[in-house]
Amino acid sequence: MPNLPRLRRPREPLATSAPGSDQEAAVPRIEEIEAGGLRWINIEQPSGTERAWLEEHFDFHALDLEDVLSRNQRPKIDQYPEYLFLVLHVPVFDRNVGRLGAGELDLFVGPDFVVTLPNQPVPPVEYLFERCRADRSLREKLFSRGSGYLMYRLVDDSFDYCFPMLRKVGNKLDALEDEIFEGRSEDVVRDISNAKQEIINFRKVIRPQRPVLRDLEKVKSRYLATDLDLEIYFDDIVDAHERIWDMLENYKEVIVALEETNESMLSHKVNDSLRVLTAITVIVLPLTLIASIFGMNIGLPGGGDPVSSSDSSFWVVIGIMVLILVGMTAFFRSRRWL
Repeated sequence: MPNLPRLRRPREPLATSAPGSDQEAAVPRIEEIEAGGLRWINIEQPSGTERAWLEEHFDFHALDLEDVLSRNQRPKIDQYPEYLFLVLHVPVFDRNVGRLGAGELDLFVGPDFVVTLPNQPVPPVEYLFERCRADRSLREKLFSRGSGYLMYRLVDDSFDYCFPMLRKVGNKLDALEDEIFEGRSEDVVRDISNAKQEIINFRKVIRPQRPVLRDLEKVKSRYLATDLDLEIYFDDIVDAHERIWDMLENYKEVIVALEETNESMLSHKVNDSLRVLTAITVIVLPLTLIASIFGMNIGLPGGGDPVSSSDSSFWVVIGIMVLILVGMTAFFRSRRWL
């Protein structure tokens, strides 16, 4: 593995263009903060232009730069002699589709630089970057502790961002439970399905991070130049991840229980309806049978029918009905339906 990377200063400043010119689209969108010998470069939604800028200013591996532009990169950590390349997924609510999705956060971390490349706006990264840019004391406090500590803050804030979202999920589950027992079982079927899908999506985002955090604990001291003991800090990240996973496991069990309870409530309502319909059927059946028999166009016992009462057709029909009744009863008993 070649020695990667040596931070290269630009040979000349980036060209700027007037608004509306043809060259405006080619100007890379780079945000940078520097303090205490540490640079934090933030590039949101990087494109080919930003990749060319990174290739010019850093000696990052070509495969890592490809991963930055990839849309379906799994969480991972790549180790190099002079930097780390870290890919994390952060749960982000997509308002366009109304569902929870995964926002990818790529990080290059070296002794004197941190490069963050979110593939879409990631609130905790945006918030920390703006705070550091606006608050000089905070910027100097964070940057003076080295790139390792800044990386810890980015990862820790990204996981802490999950807890308010998890509390909202928990509140939804509590509301669903109340609605089920208030007799609105039919109305909450779609809500239960949406909450279940949200928990599943959350689990898909969080679960793949577990091996990455374990690997990060092993390599942080070797590859990050810092005077701080980061052991306790990264243990805190692992603990936060485990708490998030435990909450998701609990919510998974709760939503399954709520779904089963709601189905039981719906089944109970259906059984009540069937009980009423069965009672009506049992009451009407004898009346229907009598009306059907005496409505036949054959001679009936006791006379009063235009057909001769001596006609044996009546008894033949009754005999056939009895044979059918006995045959069907025997068939059902043989199939253990009765």
